Amino acid sequence: MFIDQAKIFVKGGAGGRGCQSFYRDKYSRKGVPNGGDGGKGGDVIIRADRNLFTLLDFKYNRHFYAKSGAHGLGKNKTGANAQDLIIRVPPGTLIKDAQSGMVLRDLSLDQEELVIVRGGKGGLGNRYHRDATDAEVPQEQEIILDLKLIAEVGVVGFPNAGKSTLVSAISSAHPKIAAYPFTTKAPVLGLVRHKEKSFVAADVPGLIEGSSKGRGLGDKFLRHLERTKILVHLLDMSGFEGRDPLKDFQVINQELISYGKVLAGKPQIIAANKMDLAGVKLNLARFKKAIKKKIYPISALEKIGLEELVEAISKELSAYRS
Repeated sequence: MFIDQAKIFVKGGAGGRGCQSFYRDKYSRKGVPNGGDGGKGGDVIIRADRNLFTLLDFKYNRHFYAKSGAHGLGKNKTGANAQDLIIRVPPGTLIKDAQSGMVLRDLSLDQEELVIVRGGKGGLGNRYHRDATDAEVPQEQEIILDLKLIAEVGVVGFPNAGKSTLVSAISSAHPKIAAYPFTTKAPVLGLVRHKEKSFVAADVPGLIEGSSKGRGLGDKFLRHLERTKILVHLLDMSGFEGRDPLKDFQVINQELISYGKVLAGKPQIIAANKMDLAGVKLNLARFKKAIKKKIYPISALEKIGLEELVEAISKELSAYRS
């Protein structure tokens, strides 16, 4: 199950109490203060981990408490500090304050971390010739985890255009593939290796008219394209179920515009898929006449034209990397 948003409560560990203790022997009538300090409570740290791809762990587990520090003891013994609590999330997770919505940190790199709340300091023992003190109150906060996948290339198109087949053909990903629409119900990432370079491509659920306003399966996943550098606009040239490739192209672009400037302004590479089927050349000729842009005819299923397409993607990405 793919979960990309979660609200959780985090609280640092309480510090240990300072000890009120006296050393007495036959030579000290009043006793010598020897109470140790309390240990520090654990911090709560959120850390990005490249081995995670979803926030599923937070679907039912929403409260996180760091452990408390140990209390101080007599004979000037300081209580042990508590271990920090590490919460692991996928790279690309935004940490937001639940009350204000302010972004506290964007954990985009593996092992990048944020100390979200700190544990309380331990209380002081009476060894300083003062009464022992209680520990500081630990910090607590309600936060929102908002995952936006990190991929350089986003593959967009109508359901059943062949997006999953394409990502599977050019990368090591193995998304679910079937001959019916809406097979993909969650984004899929695939690592594409080309010559001495590589890039990550994201297959998002198929978009339909009205997706930017909450219609269909694709609306929840448009935001996962925000981090991409370029888009591969995949079109079904076969006219599946009477579809018009030209109209599909216009509809998807309108949805990207409606979603916002972030997606609308991204460079697009247009790929005409299913060129192995009969009768598609007429559709492609009509499409080329209307859309006077470079178009890459491919068959993701038969792996035709993919080398040229990947070469074009790699060349476009090199402009961002240089």
